[in-house]
Amino acid sequence: MVRTFISVDLPQEYHENISEIQSRLKNFNVKLLKPEFVHITLKFLGEIDDDKVQKISNSLDKIDCEPFNATIAKVGVFPKPKYPKVVWLGVEGDFKTLHKNVESLLKGFNFGEDNRKFSAHATIARVKRLPKKEKDLFLETLDEIKDIELGSMWVDTVKLKKSTLTHEGPIYETLHKVKLK
Repeated sequence: MVRTFISVDLPQEYHENISEIQSRLKNFNVKLLKPEFVHITLKFLGEIDDDKVQKISNSLDKIDCEPFNATIAKVGVFPKPKYPKVVWLGVEGDFKTLHKNVESLLKGFNFGEDNRKFSAHATIARVKRLPKKEKDLFLETLDEIKDIELGSMWVDTVKLKKSTLTHEGPIYETLHKVKLK
């Protein structure tokens, strides 16, 4: 069994910017993702049998979405500011089309459709428990950086990735790459 997801990586040129944004959050009770692991998840597959990896890869090779330009801007939280669990970078581009295409190609594998409305984003931190005083300061800090703009990126590759959970955080390994055309 292998824990997997389908994603678009953020360009290496933004790792330093992501690290700078995260430095504003490091004094709070949050778990920061390594900047090089920050990505846009198109679909989380969970634990799958090793023998399904090739079949899923073959299906993903049929992605029908042209490459597109995307913008990386804004910082926010899920599910809502009063109850922050995830700190994200916003991304804008044709991710909904790409997501729908991936969902359609994987229908036969019975992963089920995502219950939530797809919202393209890149998680940069997971929030642990914040006492009231700390939460107020955390939200003030987020308000100061919420309108940050990192720039744009060319989206031309989708990856099937393996996720290995460790005490130091997840380790990601690319199992398959698909070039958009």
